[in-house]
Amino acid sequence: MNLLFIWIVAAVAVVGFAVVARVWILNRLRWRGTRIVECPENHATAAVEVDAARVAAGAVRGAPHLQLRTCSRWPEKAGCAQDCLREIEMAPAECLARTMIERWYTGRQCVMCAKPFDKIDWTLHEPGLLRPDGHTVAGFRDVPLDTLPVILETHSPVCWDCLIVESVLQKHPDRVTVRPPHRSPGVPGALPPASA
Repeated sequence: MNLLFIWIVAAVAVVGFAVVARVWILNRLRWRGTRIVECPENHATAAVEVDAARVAAGAVRGAPHLQLRTCSRWPEKAGCAQDCLREIEMAPAECLARTMIERWYTGRQCVMCAKPFDKIDWTLHEPGLLRPDGHTVAGFRDVPLDTLPVILETHSPVCWDCLIVESVLQKHPDRVTVRPPHRSPGVPGALPPASA
């Protein structure tokens, strides 16, 4: 009887831990990431991050509370009322920078090779951008995200393949020979064979 009681207590503890862990993980995943919001103070774009670990811990206790962890306007405006959290609460996924970027690429083509963008591989082949001055930018890692709306209006999408080629061309223009694209004979649009 004593052993049965121990097994019941252990099973309840494991189930309880699994429920708590699930709530924590789901809330942590839901609230992580950089979000683009309009600062209520000056109506400028700001890049913010919610303290996802704190929200997840609050959700486990049954009282999740949103609080910013970072803001592109800090440290100058640290200690603000964080009124932008209302915008995040109303549309948590829509204001994620990653969501905005993925929507921007969806249905578009690379401006260099016309390859359409499908699902983006953010780990191995992150696409890039073509700046208005003609230089490429390797994804969004080196771009201040508080300027994201302007970037999405002024830059053009570039696929990973073209990004790599362009980066080599920009770094070593004297070591690269650019040739016209080769197409196999018999394929529509094929280049005529070179005359001897």
